[in-house]
Amino acid sequence: MNFLRKLYDWVLHWAETPYGPLALFVLALAESSFFPIPPDPLLIALCLGSIKKSWRLALYASLASIIGGVLGYAIGYFFWESASAFFFHYIPGFTENMFQNVLYHYQKSGFWYVFAAGFTPIPYKIFTIASGVFKLNLPLFITASAISRSLRFFIVAALFKKFGPGIKSFIEKYFNLFALLFFILLLGGFLIIKYLF
Repeated sequence: MNFLRKLYDWVLHWAETPYGPLALFVLALAESSFFPIPPDPLLIALCLGSIKKSWRLALYASLASIIGGVLGYAIGYFFWESASAFFFHYIPGFTENMFQNVLYHYQKSGFWYVFAAGFTPIPYKIFTIASGVFKLNLPLFITASAISRSLRFFIVAALFKKFGPGIKSFIEKYFNLFALLFFILLLGGFLIIKYLF
């Protein structure tokens, strides 16, 4: 945990340099495929430093995250065949039957899995790679990623635009909870439409 804290502090230090927006772009790209720290803390710090640039910063984070998601998809798509034998032989409970079962559900509801991971605290990178492994339709994957990641980052920017610096502690404290609640309500709405109509 100490290592992650140091990594988190290192990410935040970029907000105090002229390279903050570039660091945000690189971080959002990397986090979507392999890096453990999400870009939200740096986005918040950069928005706090320049509220006028909040929309632009959210756009940088969104575009980079979508590109990084495609990179994660490519990792799963191109490297699963060479790695699958390891998982099937050495990971307890990871069987061909289990894999086929997950594949079936992923093909059925893959858009929602990617959307949920892109918007909520669920690790997005796991689902970008899984989308490649399960060969989820690429335009569908990009659409789910674009909507969910843009919503996530532009909500942060909108809050700074509306409420100014005072919103920082509120976002840090409740962002994950509100993201999860929003997704549950959104999914509930779609389920109601599906079963009523």
